[in-house]
Amino acid sequence: MTTTTTTLTAGDTLPAWELPITPTLVVSTAISTRDFQDVHHDRDIAQAAGSKDIFVNILTSTALVERYVTDWAHALTGGWDAEVRGIAIRLGAPAYPYDTLTFSGTVESVEDGVATLRVTGSVPLGDHVTGTVKVAL
Repeated sequence: MTTTTTTLTAGDTLPAWELPITPTLVVSTAISTRDFQDVHHDRDIAQAAGSKDIFVNILTSTALVERYVTDWAHALTGGWDAEVRGIAIRLGAPAYPYDTLTFSGTVESVEDGVATLRVTGSVPLGDHVTGTVKVAL
């Protein structure tokens, strides 16, 4: 891995990323992560369980957080010189089809070339996913 000349400091912000959630995204990502829970692909069963609709699963939420950070890091370094060192997230409001999932992030700290980022993914009901990501640049 090469060293970047980009200087990051605590408080720097990442650009927002908006992702429209479609039924296809919810179903296909649940199935691709081998999550066959019916609440992720069957609206009737999800509603019978008390949900408004099918909803994004945690593995997809984690992958979207990682994509948000790595896309930012790759743009920042001008290439693919970024390595995720850890992700710690919590889920909140469900992400339903036809919602827009909007990601934002802030640099919390940088030590020895590893940035700790605070990331939030929000939907109309509130924060869908919050957490930190450590990424070496």
